[in-house]
Amino acid sequence: MKQPTLVVLAAGMGSRYGGLKQLDGLGPSGETIMDYSIYDAIRAGFGKVVFVIRHLFEEEFRTKIVSKYEHKIPVEIVFQDLDKLPEGFTVPEGREKPWGTNHAVMMAEEVVKEPFAVINADDFYGRHGFAALADKLRSLSDSEGKYCMVGYRVGNTLSESGTVARGVCQVDAKGFLTEVVERTAIARGEDGRIFFEDEQGQKQYLEENTPVSMNMWGFTPDYFRHSNELFRHFLQALDTNPKFEYFIPLPVNLLVAQGKISVEVLDTPDQWFGVTYAADRPEVVAKIQALVDAGEYPTKLF
Repeated sequence: MKQPTLVVLAAGMGSRYGGLKQLDGLGPSGETIMDYSIYDAIRAGFGKVVFVIRHLFEEEFRTKIVSKYEHKIPVEIVFQDLDKLPEGFTVPEGREKPWGTNHAVMMAEEVVKEPFAVINADDFYGRHGFAALADKLRSLSDSEGKYCMVGYRVGNTLSESGTVARGVCQVDAKGFLTEVVERTAIARGEDGRIFFEDEQGQKQYLEENTPVSMNMWGFTPDYFRHSNELFRHFLQALDTNPKFEYFIPLPVNLLVAQGKISVEVLDTPDQWFGVTYAADRPEVVAKIQALVDAGEYPTKLF
């Protein structure tokens, strides 16, 4: 039975944090959010970690980040750059915006030959999500087109400092994804109910346990083939949307609608943490400390 691989999307680090020097230590021994993800992945049974980064900060990333993990789990680094395009395509003039999360996933094709999970570098996912993904991916070793994702309960993913963007999941009676719809301004109202405003400006309410995507996916290697085919299709239509980004839900939604794949939604009781706003930081530090105090994590991870 193959051990699954964890693909960590970290190419946005340099721009998002103003340089890796700004990567914040939130744990009691200066751990970053990513440290907790790697720790949880190791104890869930993942066999390798692949970081998707940019060439721009490779040296600093290897020194400050990879060096912590390389004696704990095999590590690979691949690069997401603007000119990493299929044969026959070039970067449009004036294009500076990255190609998005699914383009980042595609960069791992050469080093990933087994079932794999995908996560963001800057989200705190919790141990249960990694355990559920690892178990499911181990069962999919010889499968194609049977994928999974961890669906977080929307009430566990909100910020007290402002609205959040989440992929709200539609799930059928058997627990399989039918659609992910990005909602950009979800919040808890004064009455305690969770809502967002739709395209017409009308309030729409969400149940507390509505599953949302936090970009925690599980795929088998055939996903690279689908991704490459659809990326070419979208690049051909780029003139109609010069700011196009190839986010993971885009090909997933299309492939589900075409009946080419299935995506099982795995529930987790874990609370998502993230520093969406500067004001979130003290709360995240306190929540991580509470987990350490409860024995979920050691005081020093690595």
